[in-house]
Amino acid sequence: MSSKNVTSQVVSVDEQAFEKADEVAVDEEGFEVVDETPEFQATVQMEVQAKVDANHPDGMVDTSEERIYGATLEQEERIRAREAELERISAKAEMGTQEGREKRTRDIAAKRSAERRAEFQKRAASVDPWADPERNDPRAELRQGQLAAVNKQSMRLAEKLDGWSRAAIGRRLGEAVVSGKDLTSAVVGVFKELQTAPGQVVPIGMLEDVNRKEVSIEGRMTVLWESDSPAIQQVGLIEDDSGKTKLTSWVASDQPWIEEGELVRIHGAAKNWYNGRVSVALTGWSTVHFPERGRWWE
Repeated sequence: MSSKNVTSQVVSVDEQAFEKADEVAVDEEGFEVVDETPEFQATVQMEVQAKVDANHPDGMVDTSEERIYGATLEQEERIRAREAELERISAKAEMGTQEGREKRTRDIAAKRSAERRAEFQKRAASVDPWADPERNDPRAELRQGQLAAVNKQSMRLAEKLDGWSRAAIGRRLGEAVVSGKDLTSAVVGVFKELQTAPGQVVPIGMLEDVNRKEVSIEGRMTVLWESDSPAIQQVGLIEDDSGKTKLTSWVASDQPWIEEGELVRIHGAAKNWYNGRVSVALTGWSTVHFPERGRWWE
């Protein structure tokens, strides 16, 4: 019986080669053609064993990611690379959209803010003509002699006013002179205005003229009194060259202790009135500095 009709018999590679050799091929001249490279085919057992080996856990590459069933390592690498590329493109597109949205939002907010500021300045110009943003510098309307006097006085005031530039002082003086004030009145008014402006250390003698609830002062604690109230930590008089006023430090404010005769600078002190007199108090929002503390040369 021929081996070709037996399907259950396992045929080896060598036997297949001999069977192929029995089938003699002849060329055109009648000579036998000898095939020195016989065709080899895998047996059924070899194919089954190959599938088992390919899917056996010990035959898989150790990886932290889940393997793709039915795909070779080469196919799996291409699939993973494509997925990573798609994720990168998607993330880039999403981030690009967000960045564009943020930039557009900032541009719109800045534009609206500028519009609101211009609108506010226009309304303010109905009360103060110099608040109009389209109005030129008032010093351009001064005569040459007036401009020279304004520049001279602005230099002098800049030496006395901390935090104010000569240009800002000159502009305020120019506004006052153009509005009809003589130079002397303009200098006095601008000096008083800028001296008591928010953020400036106000002379104690001018506290009554300040229309704010919080002020900054600097002076020496000349007198301390005993207080009968357990809510008061310290009470006394603070004084500078322009005047003196009562200073109260509340226990709840948790402020540092001030020694009698000590120089102290206070920012954000609360201004109060009692029996027609102005006074100041330290609150939890106040900041206290001691300019003379820690000076090694004294």
